[in-house]
Amino acid sequence: MDPRQVTPPSGRRGSRSATSEEKSQARDVSLRRIGALFRPHRRSLAVVIAAISAAAVVGMASPFLLREVIDVALPQRDVVLLAWLAAGMVAVAAVTAALGVAQTWISTRIGQEVMHGLRTSVFAHLQRQSLAFFTRTRTGEVQSRITNDIGGMQSVVTSTATSIASNVTTTIATLVAMLALSWPLTLVSLVVMPPAIFLTRRVARTRRAITTEQQRELADLNVTVEESLSISGASLSKTLGSGPELIRRFDASSHRLVGLELRSQLAGRWTMAVTQVVFAAVPAVIYLSAGMPFVSLSIGTLVAFTALQAGLFRPVMSLLSLGVQIVSSLALFARIFEYLDLPVDVAEPEHPVAIDPARVDGHVRLEDVTFAYPGADTAALAGIDLDVASGTTLAVVGETGSGKSTLAGLVARLQDPTAGRVTIDGVDVRDIASADLTRIVGVVSQETYLLHATVRENLRHANPDATDAEIVEAARAAQIHDLIESLPDGYDTMVGSRGHRFSGGEKQRIAIARTLLRDPRVLVLDEATSALDTETERAVQAAFDELAVGRTTITIAHRLSTVRHADRIVVLDHGRVAESGTHDALVAAEGRYAALTAA
Repeated sequence: MDPRQVTPPSGRRGSRSATSEEKSQARDVSLRRIGALFRPHRRSLAVVIAAISAAAVVGMASPFLLREVIDVALPQRDVVLLAWLAAGMVAVAAVTAALGVAQTWISTRIGQEVMHGLRTSVFAHLQRQSLAFFTRTRTGEVQSRITNDIGGMQSVVTSTATSIASNVTTTIATLVAMLALSWPLTLVSLVVMPPAIFLTRRVARTRRAITTEQQRELADLNVTVEESLSISGASLSKTLGSGPELIRRFDASSHRLVGLELRSQLAGRWTMAVTQVVFAAVPAVIYLSAGMPFVSLSIGTLVAFTALQAGLFRPVMSLLSLGVQIVSSLALFARIFEYLDLPVDVAEPEHPVAIDPARVDGHVRLEDVTFAYPGADTAALAGIDLDVASGTTLAVVGETGSGKSTLAGLVARLQDPTAGRVTIDGVDVRDIASADLTRIVGVVSQETYLLHATVRENLRHANPDATDAEIVEAARAAQIHDLIESLPDGYDTMVGSRGHRFSGGEKQRIAIARTLLRDPRVLVLDEATSALDTETERAVQAAFDELAVGRTTITIAHRLSTVRHADRIVVLDHGRVAESGTHDALVAAEGRYAALTAA
């Protein structure tokens, strides 16, 4: 792929301020869409709300029991009544505690299931993205969205809905009880509510902006870690001596996070502190009001009312704090929904053609295919017509940037043509389900990626149902079995990060064995030997020859010595077919191919 044709990354390291697009996305997050995440759990939520309501109603009995204790049982020295009232208080506490445990268990389970669904949805959607997305997006950015952003939402998703229900129910029940005891004092208690709500909204807006900046900084930190502490990044930093600069960059990013966290925690802290002081001063106002000549209250009623008013303070403050958390979390939801809303460039067909990969002949055609990368001035491929009969070998050669790898990617449907179509046995690859297409088309590229797992697990990654016997057979065909067996742990040897336990040629042969386990009818070899020395190339080429038997093979060649025996050779020049024919015919024609072989 020509790097000049790749869309640049959307974000750049060092950018400290949000773009207007990011701000717009944060504003446009719909609370209805967030609520839809909980829709599958409606019944469980109803049970939780019922438990919360019951606990709130039962809990309101305590102040009235207290009033009876002070106004009746104690003055009259009625021990029996006093015992019943005390037992009632204990029973209220026990019932509310039991209901609290039940609702906490159910609500936590609901929240975790919502988190699981959200994580899985983002991961699955990103799996459907084309290679172009991963080319222009930093790996650390993707990881940050899935871990930091979703992790930051956990407390909000897990407890917010039930906390709102609990606090609203408690607040309403408390207000009803307060009105029943004394409506004038209730009005006095509510005077402070409007300014408290106004101030809290201001705090929420401030924290939301800081949260957006925090998550962007965390993404930058993730990128630095991913790029610097991978095996390739560590090797690069050691050979270039860039370790001190990476440490400085990490330190600066981490230091900025310290400042952002301080700002987040202190944002509006004085405002909230003033609100708390005002709330705390309300009881004094109530006592003052109760002493007025026109107010007639018993001591028990006053004590019960004051207890209710103190109890009102907690849920109201919790609701105000929850409001701050919810508004702040909208920045996180905006980042997650941004990924969920990404269009899929290479989408699954709505009505895939029923096809049996085991019965495919492997006849490949490219019919007037044109492909242009987004933002590119010229097409990477233009007007390509190729017919590769089943069981034959096509070699594609040309200078760097001529479109060879792009052509290979179209056959494997790593991207879709801008115009024209690619077919296998007459079926457009866009009409074949991806699960079937990956069984039909196998790809071995120059950059072999191995998982940080055992050799056996790496091979079985291609076919989870493969038996040990099939794995050994594939390794023998790829001429890598003897080497694997010579290792201390054999097939259970860990390959190391990105397969650095093995040489380039050994990794290629493991990749060949992995492809053999899928038994594809069409094989695409994308410059798979260009980075190997001559001796290793011979061994790998022998494995390729074994792999290609009975298959349609498309070889993207850098070294022309590997394609001289191909049934047909195509020379690409600036995205167009310049020449086509056998090795001998093209050499005799003394055209582009002959010039390449002579170079």
